[in-house]
Amino acid sequence: MNRVLRAPVNYVAPMALRPRYYANDKSRDVVDLDPREVEITDARAEQPNLGVEGFTLATHRSALADFHDAEAVRAVYAPEIEALVRGLCGADEVRVTSPGVLRFGEKSSDSGRLNNSMPARFVHVDVDDGTAAAFADRAAPQGRAIRRFAHFNVWRVLTPPPQDVPLALCDASSVEPSDLVAADAVIDELGKPEWAFTGLLVRPNRRHRWRWFSDMNPGEALVFKTNDSDPSAPHCVPHSAFDNPLCPTDTHPRSSIELRAIAYWYG
Repeated sequence: MNRVLRAPVNYVAPMALRPRYYANDKSRDVVDLDPREVEITDARAEQPNLGVEGFTLATHRSALADFHDAEAVRAVYAPEIEALVRGLCGADEVRVTSPGVLRFGEKSSDSGRLNNSMPARFVHVDVDDGTAAAFADRAAPQGRAIRRFAHFNVWRVLTPPPQDVPLALCDASSVEPSDLVAADAVIDELGKPEWAFTGLLVRPNRRHRWRWFSDMNPGEALVFKTNDSDPSAPHCVPHSAFDNPLCPTDTHPRSSIELRAIAYWYG
């Protein structure tokens, strides 16, 4: 039987200004949060899939030994993830479009030390439709007509279970377009020019169905959709880090790596 817990997640409150949030300096965020306690069901026994809920948990062992080696992540792990996503969604081609982003629970001394390395503590979607289309066009295979693209986030824990700060995912079929709020996502990496794109924050909705996967291990990959150009497919999966109330207080802080990938179907 699936475990069900209750935990707060941070939705966005009504705002007069356009929300704006930063990858590193959270003191600059312009976001009014609306914390709500929600029911989060362990999805281990449910076997959700990309075509219905918009996410799935896949068994996937990587040949990479050190996920802190950025060059090895690019050379070894990224092609593995491209093959994984292609097999799961049936696309003609998949391209990883981001470096590996390492994140650490706040109890870790590494949290905030690296670029964009803190857990995302509010409900969000990585990209809006306009950003998704622009990013897909920029990375698209040359000389091929594209009839559909979809963006995916692939999230893997690097520490053993249990996770003190796991990821909660909102079933895409329970999300209304009116729940989504455009916001500026600013990449403020030290020593580099700032740049921004449009992401999405999320308003509370009692229809939302929240899921998590208990006791993830490094031999698993959580794959979830953040945008799809096909209007008949699940569109996006809002997600957020949350504090696991079932986790012992002396648990090792969670560390994880995520890659973002774009899948293409040729016309």
